[in-house]
Amino acid sequence: MTIHFSRPSPHVALIELDLPPTNALGDAMRRLMVAGLEAIEADPDVRCIVLTGRGRLFCAGNDLRELANRTPEDLSPISDFNALMARTEALRMPVIAAVNGGALGGGLDLALSCDIRLASEAATFTASGVNVGLMASVGRLPKLIGVGPAKAMLLTGQPVDAATAFRVGLVTAVWPAADLLDEALKLAGQIAARAPLAVEAAKRFAGMAAAEQALAMDGALADLAASEDHREAVASFLEKRAAVFKRR
Repeated sequence: MTIHFSRPSPHVALIELDLPPTNALGDAMRRLMVAGLEAIEADPDVRCIVLTGRGRLFCAGNDLRELANRTPEDLSPISDFNALMARTEALRMPVIAAVNGGALGGGLDLALSCDIRLASEAATFTASGVNVGLMASVGRLPKLIGVGPAKAMLLTGQPVDAATAFRVGLVTAVWPAADLLDEALKLAGQIAARAPLAVEAAKRFAGMAAAEQALAMDGALADLAASEDHREAVASFLEKRAAVFKRR
């Protein structure tokens, strides 16, 4: 059982959960995941991440066996899992979730903590917190798809299929299972080809609350307008050539 970290292209990192049969992220796997994310973020060459699962499921969230063995006072498995979601969400570079199968409970929250979600035709999405006497995805899911559709998932604990997920805006595309990873890597390559400082700023500001966003926007835009990457982007467009970005 492990998590695979690889670099399919110079500016794209791939993370594959490989913990059969459910790809659940227990304590040891959370530590491995956080260490991997820290290493990826520290590499200035990485501009986009693709996150997926191997096998039948994308991720089943926390390890229920660990939850069952904890004392009522020990909330660390839950708080640690929530910290992993927040860390994923806060990464400087965009993260694409390639949801290959079931995304359940915390696994749905893991997908929601990514910036873009693609699904295979076999994918399902389940806000299963209520099924085990908990709640999950109550913050991110309503913000993404709206309160009404989110409550239908959050209060019933019933799965929705990939077509429904696409219809409500939970995912941006649905692909045959055999094509999902290639399409996710292709999208990551498109993002990685853009000016990295601008991509990172766009991600950061899109996730801000409106008041916070307005307050910080002018200074950030001024910094981008003064950057070498901005001048290079304009020059490459006018000269009809590929841009060479230097993150400055």
